[in-house]
Amino acid sequence: MKSINTELAKLKVIETIAVPASVFDGYSLRMIDGWHDRFQGSKPSALAAMGVASRRVLTAAWVARRRVCLIDGIVDLLISVVHKIGTKAERRVEREQLADLRRVKGKTNLLFRLAEAALANPEGAISEVLFPIVDPEDLADLVREYHTDGPALRSMANDYARSSYARHYRRSLLAVAERLSFDSSNTAHRPVCDAIELIRRYSSRPGGFFDRDEQVPIDGIVSPVWERLVLVKDDAGVDRVNRIGYEICVLQVLRDRLRCKEIWVTGSHRWRDPDQDLPTDFDAQRAFYYQAIDKPADPEEFICGIRERLGTGLDRLNQFIADGGDGMVSVSDRRNGWIHLQPLKAQPEPANLGRLKDELNQRWPSTSLLDGLKETELRLGICDRFETTATREALPTETLRRRLLLALFAVGTNAGIRRVASSEQGTDNESDLHHVRRRYLTSANLRRAITSVVNATHAARHEHHWGHVTTTASDSTKFGAWDQNLLTEWHTRYRGPGMMIYWHLDRKSLCVYSQLKSCSSSEVAAMIEGLLRHQTDVEIDGNYVDTHGQSEVGFAFCELLGFRLLPRLKRIGAQRLYLPEPRSRDRWPAHEPVLTRPINWKLIANQYDQTIRYATAIRLRTTDTETILRRFTRSNVRHLTYRALCELGKATTTAFLCDYLTLIELRREIQEGLNVVEHWNSANGFIHYRKGGDITTNQRHEQELAALCHHLLQACLVYVNTLMIQQVLDDVDTPIMLDDIDRQGLNPLTYRHINPYGTFNLDLDTRLALN
Repeated sequence: MKSINTELAKLKVIETIAVPASVFDGYSLRMIDGWHDRFQGSKPSALAAMGVASRRVLTAAWVARRRVCLIDGIVDLLISVVHKIGTKAERRVEREQLADLRRVKGKTNLLFRLAEAALANPEGAISEVLFPIVDPEDLADLVREYHTDGPALRSMANDYARSSYARHYRRSLLAVAERLSFDSSNTAHRPVCDAIELIRRYSSRPGGFFDRDEQVPIDGIVSPVWERLVLVKDDAGVDRVNRIGYEICVLQVLRDRLRCKEIWVTGSHRWRDPDQDLPTDFDAQRAFYYQAIDKPADPEEFICGIRERLGTGLDRLNQFIADGGDGMVSVSDRRNGWIHLQPLKAQPEPANLGRLKDELNQRWPSTSLLDGLKETELRLGICDRFETTATREALPTETLRRRLLLALFAVGTNAGIRRVASSEQGTDNESDLHHVRRRYLTSANLRRAITSVVNATHAARHEHHWGHVTTTASDSTKFGAWDQNLLTEWHTRYRGPGMMIYWHLDRKSLCVYSQLKSCSSSEVAAMIEGLLRHQTDVEIDGNYVDTHGQSEVGFAFCELLGFRLLPRLKRIGAQRLYLPEPRSRDRWPAHEPVLTRPINWKLIANQYDQTIRYATAIRLRTTDTETILRRFTRSNVRHLTYRALCELGKATTTAFLCDYLTLIELRREIQEGLNVVEHWNSANGFIHYRKGGDITTNQRHEQELAALCHHLLQACLVYVNTLMIQQVLDDVDTPIMLDDIDRQGLNPLTYRHINPYGTFNLDLDTRLALN
């Protein structure tokens, strides 16, 4: 709770700074962020040289931005702490109540044997008939397991949650409720806002109950499992509403509504009114926005294309399975319909790629990674993309270039500036490199440099070696981090604290975009963000994605934005195929067991304009993609637009599944694309090698800089390797002929010939200067 109290104290200080709102009226949050990046780390003398009006505007921008960031952070902490109260209570119950419980194995057979013995001897005694068959201890364990799995376990967890809230969390969470202002435009959620106002009025009053004549909202707030702790009798035997239990229920409902933005926070950015996330001029510019994403204005025309594609896919799949499915695809009645898909056979090993790698190692043995960065700079001039945040810079160009390359190498490899500066014998000391890092290493500068390297690699490729690539693959990688930062979370799958970097690569290991994200943030949002924001010359029309991309909302938005979503499907056997029309199951008898209900096209048509509005908001980036997708979660299942997106996602998912099952080339293509991402992840530890690969900073922008510097180094390695490979393949003196299998496995992210650490000199004729 120290974090919440600290953030509330910072917000209180910020609100005491008297800056007229008229000073920064009309300035968008993105413009304020631009000022923040530009003047980050500027000396006081540089700010003093500005005019009075400029200083006032800049001060107002800093105050407004800081206040918005603090409110966003407080809401994030509120959501996480309320979730933590419940999860800690459940874990405590499991630890204390289930630790000594021995789960009874083979319960079905045991009960069958008991029933069989009882029916065979209806007049016999229990001790004589049943106990010889089943041990009494097993029966006792079976009874204990039944009681602990029932409502009593949930009730016990609620008791622990109430106790934890009352003793530790209540004071800070009530302070958050008093400080923040919640609102909603949906009348169905107004009782939650009224309940928060009620809690706020009673926060300073003593006593454990609300007044008898107080109108306390109960419906939709207090669930049946909490009624025992909320509706209790006082000393007079009258039913009253307990304040502590009621506050927990309100906070839990508030958390769910905040996450889907049915309730928003005034003064926030990520948690603001969701209507502000949409384009304000959409109604006036509707025709232009429809044309921008290449979608027809008539919903029936849009639906007709999807319906036709769905019907054609089902016809093709039906004929494919009826013809035997190439011995790899079949459908059975098992589990009320089950798709059987044989795994792909291993591809033949490329015969000539080993010779190619040996030739690279022979021509450029132990090439320094720093030399690769230097060669990229000499060819492309990437240092010219780095603009200073100061008002001027007096360093000579060559000196600045040298220090900038050393700083990029130090941050990108995680070696640290002190280690890199101590290994250099020149005039660049640690303070010089820190000066360059503070003035030049910004996220905007690094992204410009990465874009220039990606475009240069794309332009330098010989198409007869690499082919024409228009599809990317995306996945994330966990990096360890210090757990004091708010972005750092405990990853439930990979274990340990850390954060994620989400990559977008083409099929030849060219990473076009990377982004830093928390462990629990939406990977679907990160996938869509990378497709739209990469800002490179690479043409992208589709994306291979792992099982996290198997999202109906993700399929729907990719369809609206014009991208092909190509995921690796999870639990392919349990997939279901949706019908384009009612009462049409008889058309496809070959896969009839896995057919389900028809698509609700009417709902899609009614919400078509609203779905285009949200897709336009994502394309124009009126807010970040995750903020928009946050509305469309299972906790907001009643939202009509969310239901329409789910219906559209079901239709496009079915059409994709038909292609996935009938085209072995598509399955192999997706698998190969995802293998490229895994290969990229394997190189992360090779380049980002110091300090166990952990990001050892608690500053959010410093963590992003570390990720971008690492991306830049890896992109430079791909660029240099591309030139090396093409030089070897084009050399007529040492011809290495590649066949189709070799070209399919050709990858420029090879590092057998790369040395990322430095030089190692061993001279047995010299000694250390020791006495």
